[in-house]
Amino acid sequence: MQAEKQKGAWIKIVYWSLVFAFMAILVCMQTTFAATETMWDRFETVMNDFYYKLLGISTIIAVAMAAVALVVRMVSRNQKAVDEASAWLKRILITWVILNSLGLIVAYVQPLIAGGNYVG
Repeated sequence: MQAEKQKGAWIKIVYWSLVFAFMAILVCMQTTFAATETMWDRFETVMNDFYYKLLGISTIIAVAMAAVALVVRMVSRNQKAVDEASAWLKRILITWVILNSLGLIVAYVQPLIAGGNYVG
């Protein structure tokens, strides 16, 4: 009975020692990785990922809605519906161009204001 208690205590000591060593390694690893990437680098990565996913979704939606507007414009005999479809087609195109231009604007402006020093 005494030997079983000692064995159980030994297993607990080994278990908690391994947990402590693993946690120490994780803490050291996190500080090592944190030094290579700043918060702003991570923010830029997340925003780029979000922006490109938004562009993909907006392109699919723009194409689908433009197709609907073109079908309405081609098939409809009502002049008011044709005018509305043409107006929607213009709105879809303008919105899509603006969304795609945002990345270009940011890519052009970002080097100008890099580091908080405007060099214009």
